[in-house]
Formats: sequence, C-alpha cells, structure tokens
Amino acid sequence: MSDEKANLPAVSGEGHDSQVVLAEPIPDPGIEPHELRITDVDPKAADRVERQVSTMFGLAGLLFLGSCVAYFAIPRDSTLQFGPLSGNANNLTLGLCLGVGLFLIGAGAIQWAKKLMVDTEIAEDRHDAHSTPQQKAEIMEAFQVGTAESGFTRRKLIRRSLLASMGLLGLPAIVFLRDLGPLPGRNLYTTIWAKGIRVVNDVTLRPIKPSDLIVGQLVNAAPANLAPIEEESAVEYQNEKAKAAVIVVRIKPEEIRTPAGRENWGIDGILCYSKICTHVGCPISLYEQTTHHVLCPCHQSTFDLADGAKVVFGPAARPLPQLPLAVDSEGYLVAQSGFNEPVGASFWERG
Repeated sequence: MSDEKANLPAVSGEGHDSQVVLAEPIPDPGIEPHELRITDVDPKAADRVERQVSTMFGLAGLLFLGSCVAYFAIPRDSTLQFGPLSGNANNLTLGLCLGVGLFLIGAGAIQWAKKLMVDTEIAEDRHDAHSTPQQKAEIMEAFQVGTAESGFTRRKLIRRSLLASMGLLGLPAIVFLRDLGPLPGRNLYTTIWAKGIRVVNDVTLRPIKPSDLIVGQLVNAAPANLAPIEEESAVEYQNEKAKAAVIVVRIKPEEIRTPAGRENWGIDGILCYSKICTHVGCPISLYEQTTHHVLCPCHQSTFDLADGAKVVFGPAARPLPQLPLAVDSEGYLVAQSGFNEPVGASFWERG
C-alpha cells in the first residue's frame, strides 16, 4: 500500500450509513520504561546522598540561628561598602543568612526527591471537586504510602536534620516580630458593617435594590460608609475595604438550605457573604450558578452559598461569614447588623 493510501481515513458501513473514522495523527507514546538510579541499586550511594541532604539541612539550621545572632549583634546603622555601592550591614546579613538557608532547604529537598524517593510515574483520573468518604479514605491511604516511599520515617538522619532546620527557621520569625509594630488588638474581629448600612456595588458604588438582581447573579459589593474613609486616609480605606468586601448572590428560595437562626437573613433568595476566604484570606468570586458553589482561586476552597456557605472542598476550616440583610424605607438592601463572627483567614485558635 502506498503512503497516500495509508494516510486516508478508514470508511465503515455502506451507502448513507457509512462513517468516517479518523486515525490518531500521533500515536500515544505511553509511559517510558522505568530506569533504576544508582541509589536504587547501590546502598553506599544512597547513604552518600543521605549525608549530603542532611548536611544541607544542618547548614540551613545554622544560618537561621546566625540570622538571630546578627539581628542583635550588628548595629542597625552600620554599613558595608562595595566600591561605589553601600548597604546596611544588618539587613544584608539577615538577608544572606535567611536566603541561603532557605535555598539549602530547597536544594536538599530536591536532591532527596530526585535521588532517594520513589520515582515511578503514576496516572490518576480526573474527579469532581467534592470528595466522597471512599475517596477521602483512599487519599489517606495514598498519603501513608507516599510517606513510606519518601523514606521520611526510615532515613532518620534526613528526618532529624530537616526537623531541626525547620524548627530553627521559626526562631528568626519570633525574633523579627519586634519590627512588626503594635499588635492589632480587636481590629481583626470587627468591620465597618453596622445596622442600616446600605449595600453598594463595589464598582459603581450605587446602592442595590432586590429588583436589581436576577436569579443566578453574583455581585461584588461593599458598605456605603466606606467611601468617606478614602478621603481621610488611604491606608485606613484599604484596611477596612479588605475586611468589609462582600458578595451578594440571588438563588431560588426553594433551593436554599437555611441554617438554624438565619431564617430572616435573606431577602427573596438574596444572600450576602464575606468575600474573603476563611483559609488564608484570598478574595473569592468564582461562582458556579448550577451548584451555587463559589471557589477560591488560591487553594481551591469551595463554599456552598445555598447551604450557609459551608465548606465542601479544600483547606478552609469554616464557612464564609454571612451578613444579615434587610430592606430600608427606600427599598435598598441594608445590613441588619455587622458580621456575627470575624471575617477573613481563620485565627489559629479557631482552625
């Protein structure tokens, strides 16, 4: 058969019922055969790599400790001269110690993964975001298998040096708290939302009426008393806006599962929630109308807005705080009160 005929599509059937079946232009190459590394067959080579990784982790820990010593030992106003260039000696030393230390941890982890951890390739089918109990059990089983294959429990030298270096990494973080300024006090617990504050569009700043929203629509919103703050202080404006940002969504009332005690928090299927993810505080608004799920783009925490914004997937530890709504005398959406819990990333005592 000629090359031209070999590339022609195959025809099946006869007459009008015939179908054209196109062959794949590029065959599936599959997964390449697994090749053993020298550390897989030579225990001495594996031990040598283990010592290298542990040395990098150990040096990283010493550098983290050195950054704490430099923080107190080097005067804040001392400078270093590099020809025509100069820099603060304290900042430079801290940066070098922390930067090189973090690099050594990363380099050691890469060397550990490339030379010692199991490197066989696996494939996994895509699945829905919501995990079933069986899938959760399989994930825990896979985690335990991965822990065993990583050698973390078996190679004590690597484990101990890594834990020591990571523990010392927390020491500079504690020491450097001195430069972070005053503590926030109760500022993280409250927002500028209060009884009677109108809900306005985040872009146009126009007050919102229930008739402005259609079923399935989600709008980014803010409190009406946010605008005057911008004229007084740009910094305070950004701080308050970051905490007070909300999303307003309209869902068919019969599809809403209202948590106990919140029966009068919505208006004809219109609900209002904090826009700030309860995981690490990222802004969210990726809305899926058919499921009423809203997704955080940072770490894929998913919340069901039709069920009290409870977490259905991802690392978030608690639902999005809900803002109770009412309608004022002019027909605009207003808050019944402020949030009944802190917004944003979960406090460590709440997680």
